[in-house]
Amino acid sequence: MHPPSITQLLIILLIIVLLFGAKKIPELAKGLGSGIKNFKKAVKEDEEDNQSEENTKSQIKQSESKNENVSKTHTDSQKQDT
Repeated sequence: MHPPSITQLLIILLIIVLLFGAKKIPELAKGLGSGIKNFKKAVKEDEEDNQSEENTKSQIKQSESKNENVSKTHTDSQKQDT
């Protein structure tokens, strides 16, 4: 399938102008642009939230493993004392 020609694009543009009016098109474009901007912002925030959750989970796992090592060392030293 080939891309639309200039004539086809002009006809589509003319139909859009007739349907919405010349004044309404910039408002629609502005609304579409702000919608895309808000969507990208939400995606970025979601990625940052996911990354911070992963960092928190890894920190918790590291803390738990350190606590287990300390507990094991403490238990081993008590066994040696007896």
